[in-house]
Amino acid sequence: MLVSTEAFSKDWQVNMLNYGEAGSMVFEPAYIEAKLGDSVTFIPAQSGHNAKSYLVPEGDKGWASQLNEEFTLSLNHEGVHLFYCPPHLMMGMVGLIKVGATYNKSLLEKQYPRLRSKIVLNPERADAILENL
Repeated sequence: MLVSTEAFSKDWQVNMLNYGEAGSMVFEPAYIEAKLGDSVTFIPAQSGHNAKSYLVPEGDKGWASQLNEEFTLSLNHEGVHLFYCPPHLMMGMVGLIKVGATYNKSLLEKQYPRLRSKIVLNPERADAILENL
């Protein structure tokens, strides 16, 4: 008997907020451990936000939502998605999605310092998110 993986997939909700539990300019949640076939919907709970990929798993293309628009990302490959809010990167508005195995973790470790160098406020918050891996 064949069963569709869509029946078991989850749509994660990520709110883009001016202020949340971790402080100002945050994604909530900022870290997700998802399964292959899940999706993530980015919700601009307050205006002035969008999400853009910085690193994606091999086989995926980079992605970006429109400012103040809801956006759903399908998780089709195992690995890590590192993303940020372009207007608020300097304030440490970053997030991470882990899908199954972290095949691209070494690439993340290599490329993350460049992104981190652009964070003026709350760089330790971004570091803490990556420590989840």
